Amino acid sequence: MACDWLMIDGPSLIFRAYYGTRTRVAAADGARVNAVPSTLDRLARLIRQRRPRRVVVAEDRAWRPAWRVELIPGYKSHRVAEPVPAALAPQIPLIVELLDAVGIDVVGADEHEAEDVIATLTRLAAGTVEIASGDRDLFALVEEPRVRVLYPEKAGLAVIDEGEVTRRYEIPGRRYADYAILRGDPSDGLPGLRGVGSVSAAGLIRRHGDIAGVLRDRPLRDEDREYLARAIRVVTPVADLQLELPAGRRYVYPAAEARMESLAAQAGALESCGRLLGAVRAMGRASG
Repeated sequence: MACDWLMIDGPSLIFRAYYGTRTRVAAADGARVNAVPSTLDRLARLIRQRRPRRVVVAEDRAWRPAWRVELIPGYKSHRVAEPVPAALAPQIPLIVELLDAVGIDVVGADEHEAEDVIATLTRLAAGTVEIASGDRDLFALVEEPRVRVLYPEKAGLAVIDEGEVTRRYEIPGRRYADYAILRGDPSDGLPGLRGVGSVSAAGLIRRHGDIAGVLRDRPLRDEDREYLARAIRVVTPVADLQLELPAGRRYVYPAAEARMESLAAQAGALESCGRLLGAVRAMGRASG
């Protein structure tokens, strides 16, 4: 069934495109541009498969915001040495420029990650929302029947709704953030509570409801209490950024044809760009 909004986690899509493309496509100057056509192709497939009425891509303006690091110093610290592979770094602005030339809205917010942008736009959007992301932090946004996450797995896209969160983790459908904080999450540098694993974290959530309930009802060491109070602010996507909901679609694509063709030729992505154009034009016709 078509959704009203398809919200794309841009960094998740781009990184998967970069690492998932075996062919090394080189630009005229010899630079690697493999992520550009692969990103456009993956986005085109998503749009064709999910048939949204509107689409928006969220970007990181800060992949490791200073305010999150201040709260949890280990936040994403394992990625500090090379947050973006050297061959990928110059491709990201090219992808953003190309999407803009095609006519796809790309939205970011200073000192915030794509997950915060998506959380805010999801709050602002009317109708049903599908969020395409490989970041499980966004499981915290599922809301039956309005919001679900499209999570990439080996077998394809898994549709994560409240029932699926409960099936996988044995917790209430909207409590994934609380669960991850208690259990810990190495991908975000969250240590979790000492001695608490997946099973005991799920049990704490079922028994106490959420982190606030754990803080209220359980005896905790001062350092554990401080960790929980800080971590809930770090892990929960920010949903009240000062953003406006974009249009999400155009009546005419591309938005800037000459610029699009120039950028696509530079990146060896003319065919991929054509496939993306076909997908968004079909989306516009279906939207009425």
